[in-house]
Amino acid sequence: MVYSRITGTGSYLPDRVVTNKDLEKTLDTTDDWIRERTGIKRRHVAADGETTSDMGLTAAYKAIEMAGIEVGDIDLIIVGTSTPDKIFPSTACIMQRKLGIHGCPAFDINAACSGFVYILDIANRMIQTGGAKTALVVGSETMSRIVNWQDRGTAVLFGDGAGAVILQACEKPGVLSTHIHSDGQYENLLEVPQGVSSGFDADRDGGPYIRMNGNAVFRKAVAMLGSASLEILAKNNIDKSEVDWMVPHQANLRIIAAAAKKLDMPMERVIVTVDEQANTSSASIPLALDTAVRDGRIQSGQLLLFGAFGAGFTWGSALVRY
Repeated sequence: MVYSRITGTGSYLPDRVVTNKDLEKTLDTTDDWIRERTGIKRRHVAADGETTSDMGLTAAYKAIEMAGIEVGDIDLIIVGTSTPDKIFPSTACIMQRKLGIHGCPAFDINAACSGFVYILDIANRMIQTGGAKTALVVGSETMSRIVNWQDRGTAVLFGDGAGAVILQACEKPGVLSTHIHSDGQYENLLEVPQGVSSGFDADRDGGPYIRMNGNAVFRKAVAMLGSASLEILAKNNIDKSEVDWMVPHQANLRIIAAAAKKLDMPMERVIVTVDEQANTSSASIPLALDTAVRDGRIQSGQLLLFGAFGAGFTWGSALVRY
């Protein structure tokens, strides 16, 4: 049987850092308030002219180098993003051009903050069914471009960045299982209420920016992250004590802690980067993964649990033997 395995990871954060103290100058908020409510200290913001594909490309090259492959070995590119460079072509196709790759499938998936789990699911299935042997799987976001920087309820939460993995066909199990879900009835609780078909209008619905019902999203995020994690462990007949590391979507430290508590997972076994990076949407899990791989916490053979929740609502989980 053919399996898929993560053989390389990479990440990128823009040089510009915006601290909570910086936000105090323009918003009715404080560093203490932001840290207490979210756990966030700072976030990275893309430079003028720096795009989602630019950031994804840097993360991709790092993952390619770690995997020890050539760019030409890649035969599938999937990008998870809610903030593409252009309406079309896809950010994946733009990255394909920048990488100098020709002919292989390249496409984007928009599942908001669950994007990385969704694209990992798709790449894993394509490798298992013979559709690809070496996949470049990238989460990349310029969330700062859809944030209203005058809205203290959302401006403090988001940041920019990219994370990438190389997923390769292997005889040994790597990605053990993936499970993805969505429920569109919660559309209005977390959304950008404007778009191409519905039209852009700066004077309507608060403009083309993120709008969120924070309390409702918090409750659903905790419940759905917990249920997704328990679901995947049950379907694989794995006890939660066997998980070496939980690598959750980095939205809010309180959400992460609550989800970990549902699994009786001590925070010492949870990878946390939200304090330094804020919520980078589909980039957050691969960013956190690469951070922990490169600092030596995550070791070969360990069992990893990914969990994500995002607008849609979308949610999902993945169980990975690294």
